[in-house]
Amino acid sequence: MYDDDNGLAKFGIIAGVVIVFLLLVLGGFFAFVPAGYRGVALKFGAVTGDIRGEGVHLKTPFISGNYNMEVRVQKEEVQASAASKDLQSVSSTVAVNYSLDTGKIATLYRDIGKDYKERVISPSIQESVKSVTARYTAEELITKRSIVSESIRQELITRLEKDGIIIHDLNIVDFDFSESFNKAIEAKVTAEQDALASKNKLEQVKYEAEQNVASAKGKAEAQRIEGEALRANPEVLQLRAIEKWQGNMPTYWGGGALPFLNIK
Repeated sequence: MYDDDNGLAKFGIIAGVVIVFLLLVLGGFFAFVPAGYRGVALKFGAVTGDIRGEGVHLKTPFISGNYNMEVRVQKEEVQASAASKDLQSVSSTVAVNYSLDTGKIATLYRDIGKDYKERVISPSIQESVKSVTARYTAEELITKRSIVSESIRQELITRLEKDGIIIHDLNIVDFDFSESFNKAIEAKVTAEQDALASKNKLEQVKYEAEQNVASAKGKAEAQRIEGEALRANPEVLQLRAIEKWQGNMPTYWGGGALPFLNIK
């Protein structure tokens, strides 16, 4: 019984080794390229120039193979430091969406290698940010952010297009300036707000003054019209006096007709 169990164990080990060996041998005949990738064909480790699409491909064991490179849109985010046109220190975070040109990935792998992000993309972003930032003042980097972003994108396209790297979008995630510049901007904004408040108050005072002048002119005009009417109709003066009279006779008058009592 013991010998039978020992024999089965040995058989299982041998079978396992054989299966692994067959898988390795058979696997050596196939190259697999996953979705979203392209395979750079290799022969004895050298780039042949052929590009393999998604799926399974035949290859010669131990002689040919492939290196898979992603061709889907990828994102690279870089911290960049630069100086503005007015020599202000600027730190920015730039996010770039890019993809690889499938027709150039063999050349990219051969000339630059699989670590193309560290060798080409990140340094190009840094240099593009420095180049464009130097064209604008610190204040313009804030007020013209969309223009600055597009300028950096165009600069990056010029630098990376020859390497088969396609730039889709670029976004400036953040601009950070020196503490002294931030305080200066804050002071300027406060001054502008105070100036606007003073201007609004002055406009209000001016408006109220204009209203008072208009009101005074209106009253003066009304008095002028009333005076002309009274001069044209003296009887109105007597009527007004009678309306105000409370029935008391004057204690003294110098003779003549009683005032306001011209009764016919």
